[in-house]
Amino acid sequence: MSFAPTPSQTVGPFYGYALPFAGGPEVAPAGHPDTITLHGYVYDGAGDPVPDALIETWQPAPDGSRTGAPGSLRHDPVTGEVVGRDGVTFTGFGRVPTDPDGHFAVRTLPPGGVAYISITVFARGLLHHLFTRAYLDPSGDALLDSLAPERRATLVAAPEPGSPATYRFDIRLQGEDETVFLEFT
Repeated sequence: MSFAPTPSQTVGPFYGYALPFAGGPEVAPAGHPDTITLHGYVYDGAGDPVPDALIETWQPAPDGSRTGAPGSLRHDPVTGEVVGRDGVTFTGFGRVPTDPDGHFAVRTLPPGGVAYISITVFARGLLHHLFTRAYLDPSGDALLDSLAPERRATLVAAPEPGSPATYRFDIRLQGEDETVFLEFT
């Protein structure tokens, strides 16, 4: 007797239990004068906010280095759990869950050497996480230049009027204005 393989199943939403950590959205060292905020909403295919997604950001330091800073996360000496950042060191990595309205916000520094912040999206209904980019400066990038203008717009973070250090980047998981997602092989 042979059996058909069991179909894949989605995982979650369990992100709130193990992945978020204290200070996850605070990538920039506390009080740094060059801090910028990247925020937005995650929407599903029906245009409804996704209240239980998890957003990771990855980027180089302002000087363009990509080595990160090991040891900047503080751990509880008894349990070993991550209890937050040290508040001083820039690692280039952020992780934040969306709130009940599907909103996320990350405070970071401008990336050096590239015009974007890399983003990974984890959400219910996804078999695999999704990769995209939030471009702070859309000029002269080979990937952006290769896209049709309407698709290119899904990767560009818009500066908030009256707040030059704040950018809005909404992520649409499906639909007519679906965000461009990248495939890495």
